[in-house]
Amino acid sequence: MAPDSGQRVLSREEVDRALVRLAAEHEAIESSLLTLQDHAGRRLLEGARLTGLTRERWQRAEATVADLWSWFETCTETLTTARELRARRRFPGREELTRLSLLLEGRNLVISGGELLAEHTSWQQLVARMNRGYAEVLDVVAAADAVWSALPARIDLLSAELRRVSELAHSAGVRPGTHPAGDDLERVTGELTALRAEVISDPLAFWLPDPGRATPGGGRPDTARYDRAARTLDDIRREVDAVFGVRKDAEARLLGLRDVLSRADRTLAEARAARVEVLSKIAASEVPAVSGPPVALQQQLATAGDYRRRAQWHRLSPLLDALEVRAEEELERARSSLSAVTAPLAIRAELRGRLDAYRAKAVRLGKDDDPLLAERYDAARRLLWTAPCDLRAAEGAVQRYQEVAADLLSPRSEP
Repeated sequence: MAPDSGQRVLSREEVDRALVRLAAEHEAIESSLLTLQDHAGRRLLEGARLTGLTRERWQRAEATVADLWSWFETCTETLTTARELRARRRFPGREELTRLSLLLEGRNLVISGGELLAEHTSWQQLVARMNRGYAEVLDVVAAADAVWSALPARIDLLSAELRRVSELAHSAGVRPGTHPAGDDLERVTGELTALRAEVISDPLAFWLPDPGRATPGGGRPDTARYDRAARTLDDIRREVDAVFGVRKDAEARLLGLRDVLSRADRTLAEARAARVEVLSKIAASEVPAVSGPPVALQQQLATAGDYRRRAQWHRLSPLLDALEVRAEEELERARSSLSAVTAPLAIRAELRGRLDAYRAKAVRLGKDDDPLLAERYDAARRLLWTAPCDLRAAEGAVQRYQEVAADLLSPRSEP
């Protein structure tokens, strides 16, 4: 075996040190390959029906694994040959040292495969190539194992929760086509089924490698689709709980609605009776009309009662929410109507009170017999106690009486 051109010849001590180093590297390579062979992710990849990106990368990785073992055999043969050659003599001659130098440091290792039928390389170059190949394979194996360890179990737990929520939703009448949450349940069920199948067949499609990672397998599973499904299921669960809350409180809420609407009806009836009284006692054309009872609300209340009897809780829930708001609005409208209708009577009462207060003061001061004051008082009293009462005229008469009384009863008017 002729030495390479310019090949350095190692000394006996350098040969011995190189053999120790190569033996350690050989042992480390063997340990790594055996660890890779026993890796759970590799066994799963070998037994899975892969698709997409994972299938493509695993096919390349399998070819690389075969190369790694082939290259390892080349390293084993080279190390064995070097050891046997070194063991022949305690003090090898130059020819032996030259051959050992070629084996340990020269481009004397022959590997096959790839684009070339045979390729000459050195031990160091081959170990570097094996390290790169090992890292590529481990990256695939570790990433697939991480995804399979994380996502399928979480999907299965979420699917179990989905089945529980689906049963509750069905019992509450929340079904596809009848309630938005039912449609969401159907979509989430299909999404989780598809997601699990995709994760099992193409785990690398759900892997987010760390940018600038220094070691193989650095990254994390992509849980975006799972997280969206989990959030949707949480929303559905809250909606179903709300429907059950409606079922629990439906009777009390319906009774409360009937009470509010009944008070609104009584208030409107009171307002209508008051309007008749006002029109008979007050000469005014601006007394507002009073509307009738809220027929539409009564019909919706009857519909709500029907929903409750038929256990259609998903329909009853939004209807009760809307009815409670509208019933309170109706009660407030009835109260406002009663206040508007009875306002003229309140004005008349206020004018009577003012007239009597000034009259009482005049009597107390002994001025009630003043002719002008008595005349103004009689005029105001006639207007206020005559039906129908002309409020504008009465207000003017009271004002005129107040003016005379104020002038007469002021301190400067006394001698």
